[in-house]
Amino acid sequence: MKWTLSQLQKYRSKDFSLDEMVNVDEIKNIDPTIRDTSPMHITGRVDIDSTQVTFHLIIKGYLILPCSRTLVDVKFPINVETTETFLLKDQEYETEEEVHRVEGEVIDLMPVIHEILILEVPMQVFCVDSGEEGAPQSGKDWEVIQEQDKQKKIDPRLAGLAQFFDQNDPSSDS
Repeated sequence: MKWTLSQLQKYRSKDFSLDEMVNVDEIKNIDPTIRDTSPMHITGRVDIDSTQVTFHLIIKGYLILPCSRTLVDVKFPINVETTETFLLKDQEYETEEEVHRVEGEVIDLMPVIHEILILEVPMQVFCVDSGEEGAPQSGKDWEVIQEQDKQKKIDPRLAGLAQFFDQNDPSSDS
């Protein structure tokens, strides 16, 4: 979602609407808690002025996040409405709203979309209990065991000692 300033100036007096499916998989490199993403459906319109370009966007899709309780994948819906303004010229006055400065001759909307999606990730997300297994029960060099299994299982480092008591001691007369 990149446009040069000359491409955008062609739509200055015309209606410029957006309706695109955008792949945002790079966000997984920015925030490792995001396990997967769907393609985001971005719709909206663009208002082009001599001093600024304003994007009125609606972003829809979902993120796959880990459940805070069980670490099961949770499909977290995204439905965000936002207005992003890019200033074409440095202006002397200050504005209340957050604005972006245009670097060079290209407006790239992807870093802004990534920022919006990262801000939408909640501190905690919980799955609906549907009888799923829950947290992983094993992994690399570890596994969850029950208390009964722990008592019955002999530590392999001490297996030789267990055989020591099984031997008959010739010096004892019982």
